[in-house]
Amino acid sequence: MAKTVLTYGTFDLFHVGHVRLLRRLRQMGDRLIVGLSSEEFNSIKGKKTVIPYEFRKEILESCRYIDKVFPEHNWDQKRSDIARERADIFAMGDDWAGKFDNLSDICEVVYLPRTSDVSTTELKKYMNAVNQEKLGAIRNMVDVLQAELKAVG
Repeated sequence: MAKTVLTYGTFDLFHVGHVRLLRRLRQMGDRLIVGLSSEEFNSIKGKKTVIPYEFRKEILESCRYIDKVFPEHNWDQKRSDIARERADIFAMGDDWAGKFDNLSDICEVVYLPRTSDVSTTELKKYMNAVNQEKLGAIRNMVDVLQAELKAVG
């Protein structure tokens, strides 16, 4: 009998950690379905995405491991999503370990280890640091130019 795996996420700044997680999830079953966090839901969670929902959805739909993508609008929809999709396995990264054990009465709940040394949060921190460094360099150039203009004028 075919097994359906269901997972959720934001999948912002799609990276190799996402690919590896999705591949492992797909290996657990015959069908992989992803609930993709909407902009509104991310706002409730205190997250700000770089990539808009429609683009994140298009990226996920192009991934060969995924069979279906639908929007995740709130915390409470998981139970009805599992029933609607007839999911056998609900799987998340282990940073969520224990948070969804209450769903184990309707399907198997699994938490998978995250890919080490890569995360969207770390990518955003790195991008911010690079931007701050560039801003600092521009400010220094402006200061030098202003000093030279004062000296000339």
